[in-house]
Amino acid sequence: MSPKSQRRTFLLSSLAATGGLLGSLILHKDRRSASVTPSSSPKNSSLPKKVLGKTGINLPILGLGGAGQTPLSQPSAEKESVEMIQQAWNLGIRYFDTAASYGPSEDYLGKVLPQYRSQIFLASKTAKRDRDGAWRELERSLKRLNTDYLDLWQLHHVSFADEIETIFSANGAIKAMEEAKAQGIIKFTGITGHHEPQIIIEGLNRYPFDTTLIPVNAADVHHPRPFISSVLPVARQQQVGVIAMKVPAYGKLLRPGVLSGMSEAMGYSLSQPGVHTCIIAAETVEQLTANVQTAQAFQELDAATLANIEKRTQATWEDHSFFRQWA
Repeated sequence: MSPKSQRRTFLLSSLAATGGLLGSLILHKDRRSASVTPSSSPKNSSLPKKVLGKTGINLPILGLGGAGQTPLSQPSAEKESVEMIQQAWNLGIRYFDTAASYGPSEDYLGKVLPQYRSQIFLASKTAKRDRDGAWRELERSLKRLNTDYLDLWQLHHVSFADEIETIFSANGAIKAMEEAKAQGIIKFTGITGHHEPQIIIEGLNRYPFDTTLIPVNAADVHHPRPFISSVLPVARQQQVGVIAMKVPAYGKLLRPGVLSGMSEAMGYSLSQPGVHTCIIAAETVEQLTANVQTAQAFQELDAATLANIEKRTQATWEDHSFFRQWA
């Protein structure tokens, strides 16, 4: 038996032992090739959708984030998290974002989402830069999520040139991605980061990633090294699916005197050329519901409105870009 087959057999055996897959772990190609679209429920019908770049997947423009100021990343918040995940499904959210390092987020998602597995787009991430470390995190993520595959597996928070070199070395994390994709354990690959746009560009130029997850918010234009004007053109040229994060800058953009509310924050991000969807975490079910309602009402903003929003973020852009220092 080849090393790849051994790893695949070990992985499926380990997953079966968890007892949480709600059925057979045999891989079905028809399930993996299906487009992710909301169900016919009236609650879901009004969420706008976009095709996520070259993935060809039709997704609602809002996904649920699994980190930040949300119960999903808190160890003692299982009840609240399960309620929120279920409500996200009920409201038409089909893109769920998490990572190996997001506390119990994967565990919480794994308690709700298996029953909807063929109808959702499930994404996780690894912060490991070497092949074996990345494989170990992938196996752990699958067990916690109670699934046998990911729709999207991403390199998490890539920030420095030396990380890029390690990732693309002979025993780098990109090898784990290629092996997992060849075995059908992951469907798409991505690179994420919110520290340095040039590093993301370097990654996109060195490998045909399917997606990138980057900060796209109303303060970015004022940063001396903005993501919007540097990464988005490269992503558009390569047909990379772009997922916006840090949309309200952890709520800082929603403070009095800045933006009028989530409609402007989300509207600004989703109106940028080449942005296909966004992920936003929620602190409560009520906040989640309000975010979904905002996404349902989304209309692309015109140039004058975007310029007005940018003007209102100019004086405090540094406060709204605090996450750029995280590395």
